[in-house]
Amino acid sequence: MDVLFNSINVRDLLSSNDLDDSSPLSAPDLRLLIDRLQVRSLNIKSKVHNYILSHNDEFSSLFSRCSDAVVNSEQLSDHVSNLVNLLSSDRKPIDVQVKETVDEIRSKRCELKEKKDALGLVEDLVAGKVVEAAEVLTELKVALRITEDCTNDEEPVVFGLLRKKWTDCFEEIQQVLVKFIEKAVTFDHQTNSVYVKNTMSMNDDIQGIALCTVLKAMHVVGILDHGLAKVADLMTRHVITPAVGSISHSFSVEEQRLHSGDITEAVLRITPLTGTQVENMDAEIIYSGISIVIQFIFNYICFQNTSWMQLFGRLTWPHMSELIISNFLSKIVPDDASKLSDFQTIRQLTSEFETSLKEVMFISFDKDERLTNFTDNVEVHFATRKKVEILATARDLLLHSNFKLPKEYTRKSEDIKNGENVDLLFSSERCAVSETALQLLELVHQTLKDVCLSSPTVALEFCHAARDALLLYEAVIPVKLERQLDGINQVAVLIHNECLFLSQEILALKFEYQPDFPISVKGVVFIDLGIRYKLMAEEILQRQIQLVKHNLMEAIDGADGFQNTHQPKRYESAKFSIDQVAFILEKVRIIWEPLLLPLTYKRSMCTVVEAVCSRMTKDILQLDDIAAEETLQIQRLIHMLLENLSSLLDSLVGVKQTTKAQEALSSSIDDLIQSLPQLRVLADMLDMPLKSITASWESGELAKCGYTSSEVKDFIRAIFTDSPLRKECLWRIENIKF
Repeated sequence: MDVLFNSINVRDLLSSNDLDDSSPLSAPDLRLLIDRLQVRSLNIKSKVHNYILSHNDEFSSLFSRCSDAVVNSEQLSDHVSNLVNLLSSDRKPIDVQVKETVDEIRSKRCELKEKKDALGLVEDLVAGKVVEAAEVLTELKVALRITEDCTNDEEPVVFGLLRKKWTDCFEEIQQVLVKFIEKAVTFDHQTNSVYVKNTMSMNDDIQGIALCTVLKAMHVVGILDHGLAKVADLMTRHVITPAVGSISHSFSVEEQRLHSGDITEAVLRITPLTGTQVENMDAEIIYSGISIVIQFIFNYICFQNTSWMQLFGRLTWPHMSELIISNFLSKIVPDDASKLSDFQTIRQLTSEFETSLKEVMFISFDKDERLTNFTDNVEVHFATRKKVEILATARDLLLHSNFKLPKEYTRKSEDIKNGENVDLLFSSERCAVSETALQLLELVHQTLKDVCLSSPTVALEFCHAARDALLLYEAVIPVKLERQLDGINQVAVLIHNECLFLSQEILALKFEYQPDFPISVKGVVFIDLGIRYKLMAEEILQRQIQLVKHNLMEAIDGADGFQNTHQPKRYESAKFSIDQVAFILEKVRIIWEPLLLPLTYKRSMCTVVEAVCSRMTKDILQLDDIAAEETLQIQRLIHMLLENLSSLLDSLVGVKQTTKAQEALSSSIDDLIQSLPQLRVLADMLDMPLKSITASWESGELAKCGYTSSEVKDFIRAIFTDSPLRKECLWRIENIKF
């Protein structure tokens, strides 16, 4: 390969060596030189070809690298071109952006290093440095920007990992601190004592941690309320609740000290006092015992730290005050209004007790005076308590009421079982009521007598109690006796009487008591309740009347409109219906007559008899074809009904004669039962000649009984066949108007 790298000396190719360098070459020499150069060239080509063949892999690799270098140079040219474009663009220069990114990376790395170093300090907890660990944990919370929703997609992922690490550390330190609290404050059921250890150990790694230090760490981390809540629950269950229970307790505090004088343990011993039940409990004993407990908490659990004590009070006071009120104060509220003045001693002791709690910041100065507020409103509590007792008594009376009457009871009976006859205030009549109604009314009278002797606050509650007791009758009795009210029986009638009786008694309350009421309650009225019970009595009575009328109509329905009564089977069916009507009316008379007021009984009975007579008259008048034999059977059925009603109507006449003379002269049974004379006249018309019927219409007798011209004409067409006489009579009836 030297021919490729060294130059060729032309003279070496000539045969003559004596040629001068400056002499020209001859033609033969030139031809010889050309031939030799060609030979030499061929030789060189052959060597080059052989060399290339022998080094083919090296040349291929060389050419490939050359090709890659060309491609890379082109890409580099493109990148440089893009970079030049960025540098020359109008936007923020790339070099500035690169500098800012580099600075931010450097800052994040420094911050990450610092936070990793700080996070490592939490391990001080294992060495017992709980306060220092808590402070570091708090600083990390701020540095890591830990909030309820601290997720940010734009921040580095490492921040999320650090937050998770912080959460794990927080849960670990919380668990350790809470275990410290649970070991420091314990209750021993055997000795009935609370033990508070001033120093404690968790394991071999953590020794001699002070309770005060643990509380400080909890305060730094922000979980002091959680730790104190466990202590508050323990004190409430095992100390406060027994202190205000049915048996009194004495409390004593013991201290255990080292030779240096440091307190290692404090003990609160709770000793039951036998023979002191709640009714004999003294407020001073209870309050002094609870004060010892509160002072124990202040000195040995909260270490006289007012902010900790205030937090402990917020966790304990609501339940504690409720226990004191429900288990003690509410039970010593006087039962008699005359003893309310003696309650002032309790009020003074309660106020002093809450003042002592304020001094240690257990409760705040401007609020939380729950016990004092209760004692200040003792009149309201007394009235509320009495109101509850009154309503409970009224409720028991009504729920255990008995409305049964002896079978031999009559209106003339002076006394009845479970009740008696009473005079109505606004009438000269007497009615039967149950003993329950009399006891309820007596309870209301006694309550209103207390209203006249009470202070305005108590009087108002008593007035409400009296009203509510009266309203209980309306709420309880209709529901309890719903089945009886849905039927025809003495109980329903007795309830009607009681509503009427209560109505009149309630209306008289204003005249009996209101002049002696305190001025503040003179506006309280009961007249609305009187009207209410009056309407209730009328509603029950009308309900009974409708039930009776319904049964009577069902019985008459069995007569099938009194059609074809000339047929034996139809006649027997109609006769059975009349017997059913008579039976129902007699049953109703037996139930109503002894209990209802005479005039009420008469009015009600006339109403149901009116319904029967009216229905029978209507059914017969609606018959369009009545055979001669059929008229006799219908007439017989009417007479049968009137005969069955005779004793009932006579009793109603007797009732009428016991009323005032003016009323006896002004009306009769026919006036009260307007369809009764109509039914009698109908029975007579069934066997009257055509001319006699026409003459009765013309005389006005039929119109006086309540018949109309159309009814008379239809009746004539049903009985008499078509004839000139019938036409004449119909024409005469049509042309006479009344």
